[in-house]
Amino acid sequence: MAALGVVTPTVTPKATEHMVEMIALISVLLEKGHAYCVEGDVYFAVNNFHQYGGLSGRNLEDMIAGARVDINDKKKNPLDFVLWKNSKEGEPFWESPWGKGRPGWHIECSAMSRKYLGETFDIHGGGEDLVFPHHENEIAQSQAATGKPLANYWMHNGFVKINSEKMSKSLGNIFPVREILKIYHPEVLRLFMLQSHYRSPVDYSESSLAETRSGLVRCYTTLQLLKETLSKPVTSAAAANEKNLAKQQEYISKLKDLKEKFDSSLDDDFNTAQALGCVFEAVRLMNNFMAIEKNMPAAIKTNIFDEAKKAFAHFGAILGVFQDDPDHFFNFDREIEVRKRGLNVGEIESLIRERQAARAAKDWTKADAIRQALADLHVVLKDAANTTSWIIE
Repeated sequence: MAALGVVTPTVTPKATEHMVEMIALISVLLEKGHAYCVEGDVYFAVNNFHQYGGLSGRNLEDMIAGARVDINDKKKNPLDFVLWKNSKEGEPFWESPWGKGRPGWHIECSAMSRKYLGETFDIHGGGEDLVFPHHENEIAQSQAATGKPLANYWMHNGFVKINSEKMSKSLGNIFPVREILKIYHPEVLRLFMLQSHYRSPVDYSESSLAETRSGLVRCYTTLQLLKETLSKPVTSAAAANEKNLAKQQEYISKLKDLKEKFDSSLDDDFNTAQALGCVFEAVRLMNNFMAIEKNMPAAIKTNIFDEAKKAFAHFGAILGVFQDDPDHFFNFDREIEVRKRGLNVGEIESLIRERQAARAAKDWTKADAIRQALADLHVVLKDAANTTSWIIE
C-alpha cells in the first residue's frame, strides 16, 4: 500500500483491546432505553430509534419483510440486533455486567470511532454492501447513545470486478496488489482506480490497465518536456509584443480555469473521473502550446511553463500521482515493459546506434527503416542534440 502512495493510518485499533469502551457504550444504551437484556444477550431496540433506515432509505415494515435476520424468540423485533452475545461453552468470552460473552458485530466500530475520532467525525467510508445492516446499525447505536450524528458524510464505494465478473475467492479471480506492481508502475494502478467515480463499480482487466498506463505515459511525457524546458537558461532576449503577451495571458488563464474546475469536481461528491478530465485537458493544452508556439519569446514560454508546473503539482499532490521524477518514471516503466514483452535491450540499443551512424552519414532511408523497425516493437525514439533516448509505447 505504501508503494501506491496510501497514507498509513494514524491509529489501527483492535476490537479485542477495546472491550471497556464497548461495554460502556452498551451500558449507556441500556440506561437510555435503547437496548434490553435477555438471558445475557443485549439487543438494540430498533423501534425506539425513529431514524432507523435513514441511511439506506428503507422503512421498518419493508425491512422486517425482506431483511436477512435470524429467527430469535428473544428479540422484541426481528430487526433488533445484538450488542452483546452470551458465550456458549467453549467460545471465547469477556466478563461483562450481563455475564460472560462477546460483543456483537457492529458495536466495536461505534466504540472505537468514538474513542479516537469523537462523537461526530467528518467522513465514514465502506463498501456499498455495508450500507445495510452494518452502517445503519452503527448510526442507530451511536446516535441513540450521544444524540449527535455519527458522521457528516458517508462514502460507499462500488465493487471491484475482474473482466466484468465479480471478484471473489470462489472464482479464483483475485489479483494481489503485489503481483500487479510487478508489471506496472504503482501510479498506473492508482490512476486506474481514480478514473471511476468511487460509487461506481471498477472493472479490472489487463486491457484497462494498459490503457491507463498509456494515459500516464502521456502525462509524464508532458511533464518531462516541462522539466527540460524549465531547466534550460533563457537564451533569447526577444521582446514580447502585445500579441505574445495576450497569448501568455490566454494560456495562463486556461490553466487556472482548469485548476478551478478540478477543485470543483472533487468538491462535487469527490468526482475524480471528472477531475482527471481537467488533468488530461491541461496535458492537451500544453502539448498544443509546445507544438504551435515554438517561436514565442523564451521569457513568455517560461512564464506559461511555470504556471503549468504549478497546475500539475496541484493535480498530483491531491490525487497522489505525478510524484515520480519523469526521467525515473520512464526508466522504471521501460524496465518493466521490456521484461513483460520479452524485448532485448542490447538489440534495441544496437539498432539505435546503427540509426545514429546512418543519420551521421545522411543515409536517411536506412535511418527511417530502423526507426520503423523499432516502432514495430513499440519502441519510440526521442532525438535530442547528440543523443537518442527511447521509451516503450
